[in-house]
Formats: sequence, C-alpha cells, structure tokens
Amino acid sequence: MFRNTYDSDNTVFSPQGRLHQVEYALEAVKQGSAVVGLRSDTHAILVALKRAPSELASFQKKMLRIDNHIGMGFAGLTSDARVLSNYMRQLCLSSRLLYSRPLPVSRLISSLSDRAQLNTMQYGKRPYGVGFLVIGVDSQGPHLYEFSPTGNCFEYFAMALGARSQSAKTFLEHNFESFKDMDLDQLIIQGLNALRDTLQQGKELDADAVSLSIVGPNADADASSPESKGAEKFRIVEGDALKKWLDQLEKRKGPSTTGTGTQAGGNATVGDVEPMEE
Repeated sequence: MFRNTYDSDNTVFSPQGRLHQVEYALEAVKQGSAVVGLRSDTHAILVALKRAPSELASFQKKMLRIDNHIGMGFAGLTSDARVLSNYMRQLCLSSRLLYSRPLPVSRLISSLSDRAQLNTMQYGKRPYGVGFLVIGVDSQGPHLYEFSPTGNCFEYFAMALGARSQSAKTFLEHNFESFKDMDLDQLIIQGLNALRDTLQQGKELDADAVSLSIVGPNADADASSPESKGAEKFRIVEGDALKKWLDQLEKRKGPSTTGTGTQAGGNATVGDVEPMEE
C-alpha cells in the first residue's frame, strides 16, 4: 500500500529518500539510442544513432533544430522531446520578436531546466522521460549542454547519452583536451569514433542509421549583418553526405572499458549505468 504511494507519485519520497518517478525517467534516457556531443573553439557538433521501430518503418529522427544558432539531439521518449523542443522554439522566437536578438544559449537552458524541475515536484505530473544534448553558438562562442529529466543542466566539453554511452564517454575522456584546436572535419571524425564505441563489438556505423548536426561561427548573426553571409547556421547532415567522414574512420580496436563524462570547468563526473543489450 505505502509502496504504491511513493512509486506512482513524484511528490512523495520513498523511505530511502528516492523519487522513483524521476529514476524511471532517467532509465528511459539510458534505454534510448546513443547521442554524442563535442565542441571546439569554433564549432559544436552532435552525432547520433537512429533506430527503426521495425523493418517496415523508417529511422526515427534524433536531431531537432531550435533556431539558427541552436539545435539538439535527444535520447528517450520522442513525444516528450517534441513538447520541450516546441517550448524552446517559443523562447527563441520571443527573444527575436521582443528584443531583436537571438537568445543566449545559457538563458535557454536555464528556462528549460526550470520547466523540467517543476515536473519533479508537482502532484499530477511526471518528469519528462527524455535527455538532451544541446549545442549552440552565441557571443561567448560554441556551447554544449546536457539536459537531464531531473532538471539538472551542465555545460560540457564533450558528453554522451543513451544506451551503451559509457564506452563513448571513455573515448571522450581520453581525447577531449585536443578537441578545442581541431577543425570541423577532425571534430566530426572524433565524434563518429566515439559513437562507434557504443555499438556492439564487430559492428560498424551505417550512414543510413547516423545523424550529424553542426553549428559554427556567426550562427547567431543578424540576417542583415555582413557576418550572416558566411555564417554556419545549425544544420543536420544525413545519408550519403556522411560517407566522406565514415570512410576516414580507422578499423575498430579492442573492446572499450567503462568511463565517465567530462564536464566543463571541472573533473569527470560519474556516468550512467550500462543498460541491457538491445
């Protein structure tokens, strides 16, 4: 009787001090297909594995555009990702209409985390069962943020979400210090290498099952300014356009060990639990 109370209501803590509904939402993120994010001094990118519900269905989208200078990849419930992405688009549009400027990435993430946190403390609601990696460019340069269903949002140099993401985090930990000086092509190859580590041993990346998104310098420039002509606005690359980078990947080596993410401005943080095999 008492267990059902705190197991189905996110406003009641269990005797161990846990919110089970929040833990269920985090588990949904861990079961989603992998997403990897990296940033350099000039660009931020996301690479993700796409899943198909069945052999008769097309691959599901993993990347969503928010504004010219912001985009995101997600792991977890697609329906929740649509709801939150629409909310993020509304915030960006309001900033352009009211203040005639693009919304700073940090302010967008702060508003997003506030909305998610409310769902962990209000009766009759549930936490969002989706996690984001958000990339963007503003006056401070490129950014990469992780959004969690708990309402926590942190900025990273590199990060991975989803199933089997621990192996990708290990690769990122060992190489993230070199990312800041890389050009776009090198950064993409490093991201694909990290994403490939989330696959089962012996498998390789398929161009049809991979999504890549890129945002670069001047993506937040005003449309009437000279900088907007050469701006690298948020874009999604899929299919045959990815083959030129996939062909440059080296053959896979031995199995990777588990690791953790690398947070901006601090040491490595504890990673998530390795989920069951797909």
